[in-house]
Amino acid sequence: MRTAARGAATLELTPEPTLAARQRMALRDLREAWALRRLCATLAWLDIKLRYRGSMLGPFWLTLSTAVMVAAMGGIYAALFHMNLRQYLPFLALSLVLWGYLSSLVNDGSAGFTAAEGMIRSVRMPFSLYGARIVLRNLIVLAHNLVVIVAVFAIYAIWPGTAGLLAVPGFALWLVDSLALAMMLGALCARFRDIPPIVGNVLQMMFFVTPVIWRPEMVGAGREWLLPFNPFYSTLEIVRAPLLGEVPDLATYASALFYALLLVALTWMLFVRVRGRIAFWV
Repeated sequence: MRTAARGAATLELTPEPTLAARQRMALRDLREAWALRRLCATLAWLDIKLRYRGSMLGPFWLTLSTAVMVAAMGGIYAALFHMNLRQYLPFLALSLVLWGYLSSLVNDGSAGFTAAEGMIRSVRMPFSLYGARIVLRNLIVLAHNLVVIVAVFAIYAIWPGTAGLLAVPGFALWLVDSLALAMMLGALCARFRDIPPIVGNVLQMMFFVTPVIWRPEMVGAGREWLLPFNPFYSTLEIVRAPLLGEVPDLATYASALFYALLLVALTWMLFVRVRGRIAFWV
């Protein structure tokens, strides 16, 4: 009885980690994930192999379906929007491939921690590694789908020129956004299991209100200033426009950077607060 009382007293006297201590633990989590980057890459590649196990084409089935979708939608919507197919099809191919990466990242991120329940409960690894694993897995799929973009650009002899170099910093910002988004959605969806279907519905709605199958200038004269308020548009445009040989305006870059900083800040505050509870939520 005395031993149990002393144990209870010890539990009561255990102090709650301070904010500074939680931030140090979160930083250590990120450093440990970086140290295990080769393991992360191996796990991401293993995910791809297991997903397409027994398939003859593997991830190229997704590439083939994307190519068919681009060809079908390109002909139909070019006629509906009264647009030149040579101008519209490269835009559509690039938009659908990039949007496919974003939507797949959001869906995978929503199940990032719950899908890895067995590993989280049995092996001690940094939680940020699971987010990086999701990002790498979707980057591999994106690399396969780049074949569609290259084919369309080659057919119409399109070359972005020096403006295409602007896609490099834009894509670097994408990587930061991707990790932050995967970590935030993974933690929130592990705690609240009602969030994944809500995220799916919001994502479907954003597909139609974001210039993916329609060009930004089609929003109407005098309304272009509304577009940067859509975070998906700004994020998409800083990579898409340079690859089409165009230079995004400063408002697009400013809004993309603002949304990235906001996302990283929110993710960091959430991760610092709940990192120690994720294992109990999955």
